[in-house]
Amino acid sequence: ILSFIICYLNRNFYYFLFLFFSVTMTNIGEKVVCLVAYHIFFMLFVWSYWKTIFTLPMNPSKEFHLSYSDKESLEREPRGESQQEVLRRAAKDLPIYTRTMSGAIRYCDRCHLVKPDRCHHCSVCDKCILKMDHHCPWVNNCVGFSNYKFFLLFLAYSLLYCLFIAATDLQYFIKFWTNGLPDTQAKFHIMFLFFAAAMFSVSLSSLFGYHCWLVSKNKSTLEVFRAPIFRHRTDKNGFSLGFSKNLRQVFGDEKKYWLLPVFSSLGDGCSFPTCLVNQDPEQASTPGGLNSTSKNENHLFPAKPLRDSQSHLLTDTPSWSETAAKAEKGKVGMSNPALTMENET
Repeated sequence: ILSFIICYLNRNFYYFLFLFFSVTMTNIGEKVVCLVAYHIFFMLFVWSYWKTIFTLPMNPSKEFHLSYSDKESLEREPRGESQQEVLRRAAKDLPIYTRTMSGAIRYCDRCHLVKPDRCHHCSVCDKCILKMDHHCPWVNNCVGFSNYKFFLLFLAYSLLYCLFIAATDLQYFIKFWTNGLPDTQAKFHIMFLFFAAAMFSVSLSSLFGYHCWLVSKNKSTLEVFRAPIFRHRTDKNGFSLGFSKNLRQVFGDEKKYWLLPVFSSLGDGCSFPTCLVNQDPEQASTPGGLNSTSKNENHLFPAKPLRDSQSHLLTDTPSWSETAAKAEKGKVGMSNPALTMENET
């Protein structure tokens, strides 16, 4: 459907160019600027749209999958604390800080893995997606860690594309109603072109604004509806490090890549720095013995491991108050609540 809309807007805009380049636009400079600007927006729009569609969602690395012996132990044990003991043993060296609503370790019984923080199982793709935001029917793909930046740029450039068409068409749309256009059938394309571009500009501006707010707060769409639950409490802003660091976590450190649909996000998608949770004494701050090259060998983008990006993001002034940090220190030694087995999607 979206491809059809793109073709429709593109075809009608060329009708618009043909009609008014030959009749109304007499200034050669105006024609050149209009053509160059349009094709820049169109190229960036299609590029980001293509990357959003064809970038495969990133799945948890092999370190999060249960071993054969752990799977057998899990199947043998009755549901409850005994199964949680198996999962705690399997997850002790993994950087996992979030839990289920009952305090249990997040486990996917379809993929047979311990879920990394911010990872969710997509019922459409039938697999666990790292930092899953949502499954988008417009691009027929899951939007997550691997393509969230591309999705944002897709929204931005599609909005600019529609705004440019609506802006350049506005004066001629007004002339359509005042009978100021040449009396040809092509002038009706002006009316439909403006309506389509303006309608999508309104809807895209609200969606793009919403995702800009999500980036500024370091949240996903799923986390807005269900706040992440950490070991000691629920906190909807647990992953927020401040506006600047939140922005860099999605777009990276090199500003020259921010506006281009190339992967530059920080981290490995399996673990994320947080301003809320102190290190669990039962868990390592980074995956024990992880090899960043082997972990991402099946992906076509250069993901940075957490031990690089996390320390980099947290070297500046902490984004939480000293008082809050001291209060959290006192909670490190607290015992876990009674844990029960709970599978969530």
